[in-house]
Amino acid sequence: MSVLPVPGPDLPEPPVLPTPGAAFAGRTFDAILFDMDGTLIDSVPAVDRNWRRWAHEYGLSDADSFQIEHGTPARTLIARLLPVDQVEEAYERIHDLELNDNEGVRILPGTVDAFASLPATRQAIVTSCTRPLAAARIAASGLVPPAVVVTADDVAHGKPDPDPFLLGAERLGVDPSRCLVVEDAPAGVTAGRAAGCAVLVVEGTHTLAQLAGASVAPDAGASGLDEVRFAVGQDGSISVTDA
Repeated sequence: MSVLPVPGPDLPEPPVLPTPGAAFAGRTFDAILFDMDGTLIDSVPAVDRNWRRWAHEYGLSDADSFQIEHGTPARTLIARLLPVDQVEEAYERIHDLELNDNEGVRILPGTVDAFASLPATRQAIVTSCTRPLAAARIAASGLVPPAVVVTADDVAHGKPDPDPFLLGAERLGVDPSRCLVVEDAPAGVTAGRAAGCAVLVVEGTHTLAQLAGASVAPDAGASGLDEVRFAVGQDGSISVTDA
């Protein structure tokens, strides 16, 4: 499945994203809402492996090279690919595959430091995983999650709709307009923007060039969380700078 075009002779070069230090100079936030896969942990090898097995089982023509649109709930993706009467069975199958194969899932550089630099009441994970799958990947990676974790099971409409980030902000007791979303996929960027949040992207499942050229652009970009620093002021507000 093709996700985003790569710049070529017939496509204009995407804009260059400012760094977080430049984009957020003089600006502060009350909370940080982190996407999980591709932002905090690397699950791409397991995701690709499981979805390609699933694609073979369901007879997709491009099964050997099949790639999902990262950042979008699985049921939404399957509904685009299969007849309606197969969606639930196919969803249960991929969910089972992903729950039972998380080999190679790891914490990405900068994740532990980012969590440690923020108060527990000012951070949340907002993921398109179901709650069982999020728990399985968190356990496989060794990540210690914050108290607030919003999953696909918690909302009626997942990314790219704003509901997941709105719920994350609500559970932290923070106005969404005072939140910074950290994402790595266009669906998450669209969701964050629609929720009224500022958006910082990191390279995970997409390159910065792809994210900058998407239909909804983020505010800033960094190669990863290890290139970002969060600092909490005396008033509790969070500033974001370059590492």
